[in-house]
Amino acid sequence: MLIEAKNEDFAALLRGEAPAPLRLCDSPVAPPEVLAMLAEIADEIGGVFSPAAWMMVEDGEIVGLISPTRPLDAEDRSLHIGYGVAPTRQGRGAATRAVADLAAWAKHDPRVNALTAETSVDNPASQAVLSRNGFQVVGERVDDEDGPVICWRLEV
Repeated sequence: MLIEAKNEDFAALLRGEAPAPLRLCDSPVAPPEVLAMLAEIADEIGGVFSPAAWMMVEDGEIVGLISPTRPLDAEDRSLHIGYGVAPTRQGRGAATRAVADLAAWAKHDPRVNALTAETSVDNPASQAVLSRNGFQVVGERVDDEDGPVICWRLEV
């Protein structure tokens, strides 16, 4: 299930705590520097689009995060997303379920026409998450930080 992550939730995660009544799983959702970056991005996006981040919650535990990585594209109304799962919870379907939940949410939000994402060419697990959720490959490009990536899109 997805629960909106607000500024105070990111602050708790950065302190190594779970927002009540949730629990942390047995490994960090993300390293502190990544959490800080995600909190900053969510704060920036939250000024123009909300929700700006969600916690992936399974059995009361926060197992990952999913969020827009930039504001809604005003031209084609696409929302570019990124996601990550705690290392000890990877490979159990959490990301697949979270992307499915986010796609279901997007289908009912009139602001959003499509979801987009990018995966490293060397990340078959993330590629499988998107493929299982109906995303289609729409191209490839070279990202300055991540190198070659596959570009994905799901019309909602």
